[in-house]
Amino acid sequence: MVHYFITGASSGIGKALAQQLCADEQLVSAVARRTDRLQAMETEMSGFHGFQADVTSEASLSSAIADSIAAAGPINVAILNAGIYEPQDATKIDPQVYARHMDVNYMGVVNALASLVPHMISNGGGKIVIVSSVAGWRGLPKSAAYGPTKAALISLAESLVFDLAPKNIAVQVVCPGFVESEATAVNDFEMPGLMTSDAAANDVITGMSTSTFLIHFPKSFTRKLALLKWVPDSWFFKIVARQTAQTKDKL
Repeated sequence: MVHYFITGASSGIGKALAQQLCADEQLVSAVARRTDRLQAMETEMSGFHGFQADVTSEASLSSAIADSIAAAGPINVAILNAGIYEPQDATKIDPQVYARHMDVNYMGVVNALASLVPHMISNGGGKIVIVSSVAGWRGLPKSAAYGPTKAALISLAESLVFDLAPKNIAVQVVCPGFVESEATAVNDFEMPGLMTSDAAANDVITGMSTSTFLIHFPKSFTRKLALLKWVPDSWFFKIVARQTAQTKDKL
């Protein structure tokens, strides 16, 4: 039986992962801000342990990780999934919104790593799965605050490999496309390849069973977006604006 530790588990992909892993009779410990949702999940799922924590606080996460280990034993796989998304109009920039995205999406992962890495080293290894996004591949509409945090996570994951692989700690990064969630529900543009949280969680679990570094889905969308990394910038802006129905008069 494997002990999975998940951040941001009260909704979206995080909750779907907890449900599917518990259904497979794995041990799952998880953190989120909403205690009522964690308590409901504990009632609904056998093998689930929920702990309230704020990922922007290293001390809060450290305490939750210690509680998870006490409840379910050494952590074998950590899925660092907590994140926020607020669509942005780049003509009206509020620095506090951008800072909040970095605090939750990026530092939330770093704060977890501070306790998880020493723990896994002392236990002879493990796996760290960082949930990023295709929004980290190139800039997308409304993602001026969100996308840079996801690009930072990809770079972080790549950098971690060099130090952690020799310690028998595998690192994977997950780049989903558009997934139905509380966050994406606020988007007012077409989201190509939109998939359910359950389907996304299934793809994450399938990817974790492999040794591949990059897990991305749905392939029908992400392969096209990957190609856009190599087209001329002028083409990229026009194609994305057209596909998402953004104003393109001056693009």
